[in-house]
Amino acid sequence: MIVVVNRYLLPRGTYGMTLWPFILVRDSRLRKDPVLINHERIHLRQQLQLLIIPFYLWYGIEFGLRWLKYGNRKKAYSNLSMEREAYANETDLDYLQTFRLWSFMRYL
Repeated sequence: MIVVVNRYLLPRGTYGMTLWPFILVRDSRLRKDPVLINHERIHLRQQLQLLIIPFYLWYGIEFGLRWLKYGNRKKAYSNLSMEREAYANETDLDYLQTFRLWSFMRYL
């Protein structure tokens, strides 16, 4: 896990983002936020299990379908299966020890 601090690489209103193998955070103080880092580490594991490129394809296609369904980017984002899994488990700092293959599918 490589944490990079750079507010210019993140869209407005975004505090963190994962782009294999990096976790990007807007502010250096966020490097020490255990919940945010855990959320992004869940995405790292999702990316790894889907062999990185297919993760981005899945994420993009699902985002497009949800955007069409809801007509709203924020609502589409918050209903993505991978985001739902990460948000549901971000406060469980031991979640990655019990992480199961394809676990995001439960959140479709």
